[in-house]
Amino acid sequence: MPVGRPVVVSLVAADVIHTFWAPNLHGKKDMIPGRRATIEFRADRAGTYRGQCAEFCGYEHALMAFLVVADPPAEYDAWAARQREAATSPSDEPEARGQQLFMTAACARCHAIAGTPATGRLGPDLTHLASRRTIAAGTLANDRDALARWIADPRALKPAAMMPPSHLAPGDLQALVTYLGTLK
Repeated sequence: MPVGRPVVVSLVAADVIHTFWAPNLHGKKDMIPGRRATIEFRADRAGTYRGQCAEFCGYEHALMAFLVVADPPAEYDAWAARQREAATSPSDEPEARGQQLFMTAACARCHAIAGTPATGRLGPDLTHLASRRTIAAGTLANDRDALARWIADPRALKPAAMMPPSHLAPGDLQALVTYLGTLK
């Protein structure tokens, strides 16, 4: 978000009551299934602010965190412009193999990657996955090892995660992680 400018965040819950809470930016706001809500806040200083679901929403509740990054307006505008760009195309064989695996496995049915045939909407959009600091709702650092472990067995890392385990051969898993690592 840009420093000094108010932002309005649309809040929607598909399953149970969740509560959006970024304590250093604003109070709590409930998300109730079937209802739309918004929250407006402003960051007066650049920085990274931690947020958390503040409603006991289920077994994985403690593992539902997020980061709000506040940048000076010019830096934010540049970041926002990059986020509107499609994913870059694979530049070598391992990346192309990873992209093919993504498109032919179950991944593309749940996740979208702009500029590709992957248009799933159940899971997060992965167009710029490699530019994120964390994965799995703030549970894991976004690095190759954590991403590979997450893809292989998400529920071992975050109980009740909706994403099913992937049964990929080790070489295929590494190719997929290589491709996802290009999505900046």
